[in-house]
Parts: sequence; structure tokens; C-alpha cells
Amino acid sequence: MNRRMRTYYYAVLGAIGGLIGWQVSDRLGLSFVTNLYLSELVVGSLIGLIIGTFIGITEGLLTQNLVQAAKSGAFSAMLGLVAGGIGLPLSEFLFQAVGAGWFGRALGWAIFGLLLGLAEGVVGKSQAWKGMLGGLIGGALGGILLEGAHTMLADPISGKAAGLVLLGASVGAFISLIVVLLSKAWLEVTSGKLKGTEFILDKFMRSGGPTVAIGSSPLKSEIVLPDPDIAPQHAMLSGDGARFSIKDMSLAGTFINGRKIERSPLANGQKIRMGNTEMVYHEKR
Repeated sequence: MNRRMRTYYYAVLGAIGGLIGWQVSDRLGLSFVTNLYLSELVVGSLIGLIIGTFIGITEGLLTQNLVQAAKSGAFSAMLGLVAGGIGLPLSEFLFQAVGAGWFGRALGWAIFGLLLGLAEGVVGKSQAWKGMLGGLIGGALGGILLEGAHTMLADPISGKAAGLVLLGASVGAFISLIVVLLSKAWLEVTSGKLKGTEFILDKFMRSGGPTVAIGSSPLKSEIVLPDPDIAPQHAMLSGDGARFSIKDMSLAGTFINGRKIERSPLANGQKIRMGNTEMVYHEKR
């Protein structure tokens, strides 16, 4: 999935998470909690857990990597649990005790979004600060939209439902959007089963940082290409702080612009072929 559609699906999955979070919290009622802030902590944690899960699984679903989806979803769910448990009581405290109004709500949900963005940045293939910035912006905007829905819709249940859907969509969209806008290097799949998918590589750019394996096995490679002619761990990308180089690790070979290589630096626009799959390397300067 290309980078523009990536943001769309992050928004959609975030919105679904918000809708399910509303349904679950509404059905449970949570009336056994009498203290206002404790109630907000429980409700916020539950909503954060569900929204975090749906945002977390998005990247893995888009790239058809169920291992990554499970790993990222679980990690994002845990941070979502913490984020909601902090964000909702904080926004209520700022609203009730300090009289911060909509600003207080926005700040509380901004912290919620920031922690979800941290989860996505850590598990995904982008730098953590980009996910955190996107989550911060998305959470703040989502908090304003949530309060706006509460105010504009006469039915409080409908207002809560619409607000949580908008919150989830906003957090998901901005986590993806900021990562996309600030990305410096990515691979675009131009043929094969994942045609149109783009893998962001920024997290692996720094010198001495982690390498990224490309292959057909989700257990052995970070970038997984479902192609029977690609080895489980076919090639390795490594960064030097400015650009990437690629090293072949297969018997079938890795080809750059039609030429078989053992190891080669990558330049913007070069075509990489493994098995029946072709990719184009992009970088911004």
C-alpha cells in the first residue's frame, strides 16, 4: 500500500478502534467505580487498549505480515492501556479542577496520542519521535473533535460514539501522516503480490544502527515479501547515516538495475529485483 493510502488505513483502523472502544465501555457501564477519576482511569485504559490494538496492527495487515501485526498490536495495546489511563483522568482533572476547558481535554488526549505514537515508532520501521509527534498532534486534534461532538450532538451516547471514532481516526491518521511526510528513505514494491506497498526505512538509516533483513519469512526478516522464489532471508540493508547499502545473502541472487550484485550502495531510483518481485529505492535529500 502506498504512503498516501497508508494514512487512510491508519485513520480507518483507528476509527474502528474508537467505535469498538465506545461499544465495550458503554455495554460494561463500569458503574461499580464511584470515584470520578478512578472511573476515568478504568474507562480510559479500556478505550486506549482497544484503539492501541487497532492502530498497532495496521502496518502488519497492510504488508501481510501477521507476525508483525501481532507483535505491534500487543505492544501498542499495552501502551494504549497506559496512555488511556493517564490521558482521560488528566483531561478530566484539567477540565474540572483547573478549569482548562477544551484545552485541558486536548492536552490529556495529546498525551494519549503521544504514547500510542511511541509504540508505533518503536515496533514499526520509523523513528520513534516521528510517531510520537504525529500521535501528539492527532491526540490534541482528536480531543477537540471529541469535545465538539459531545457539545453539538444532543444525545450524549451518540456524542461519545462520534467523538471516540473521530479521536481514533485522528490519532491513527497523524501517526502515519507525520512519519510519511518526514520519511527520508523507503522501498516501493512495483511488482509481485505486494505491488504498491512502501516500506519506510528511516529507523535503519543511522550508522552502526540495526540492519534490516529482506526475505520471505516473517520470523527471519523485517521486510517480508510473499514470493516463493525469495529466500527466507534474501538480502540485508544497512545504513551509514546518509544512505543505504544492500548485501545479497541468497543463492538465487539480488539484482540492481538488472545487474547481479554481492554488495552495493543504493542510489535514489534504483530498481532492486529478488525472485519475481521488483522494488524501487527512494530517498529524499
